Amino acid sequence: MLLARHGQTVWHAENRYAGVSDVDLTDEGRAQAEALGRWAAAHPVDAIWTSTVSRAIATAGPACQVLGLTPHREPALRECDFGVVEGRTLAEFEAENPQRAKAFRTDPVSYPFPEAEDPRTAAARGTDALRRIAAAHPGERVLVVAHNTLLRLVLCSLLSVPLSEYRRVFPQLRNAAVSELRFEDGRAALLSLNVPCDE
Repeated sequence: MLLARHGQTVWHAENRYAGVSDVDLTDEGRAQAEALGRWAAAHPVDAIWTSTVSRAIATAGPACQVLGLTPHREPALRECDFGVVEGRTLAEFEAENPQRAKAFRTDPVSYPFPEAEDPRTAAARGTDALRRIAAAHPGERVLVVAHNTLLRLVLCSLLSVPLSEYRRVFPQLRNAAVSELRFEDGRAALLSLNVPCDE
């Protein structure tokens, strides 16, 4: 199974949290999607799954087109809801609530942003979705296009890394870079991480 984060969005330059918001890709994000499409042409997959958010769908578009595939859309692959920090930066939140921001930096799972989705819930739904997708495509190569925080939580869950460490162990999934997982006997192994799709 191949995992890719969607392309750059208009909020990335300022490092704003984009969870449930439907934020457009930038020109750079669209170029990243085209690069992912070229990568897919050279490394074909049998199926493509995306979250239901437009930035993920748009990122998968060129790959679907070049391979003649209709994408499957999975609501459980949507990004986490970041609550009061949605559309804002961590620095903005810190200026308003320094103690809560410090607690988040220390343990983002025990101290998520106010009104945010519980990261444990997000990890469970994302992990379940990837297991279902893997089970639906035995022996096939599948590309999943989703989101930075969700995929990092899921990687921790699948690889037995404490969820509270997701920001440290996986500081960032790069836009439209490809990471590869292998599922075998119900267990997952990470084969590669953040491989640029232009390589």
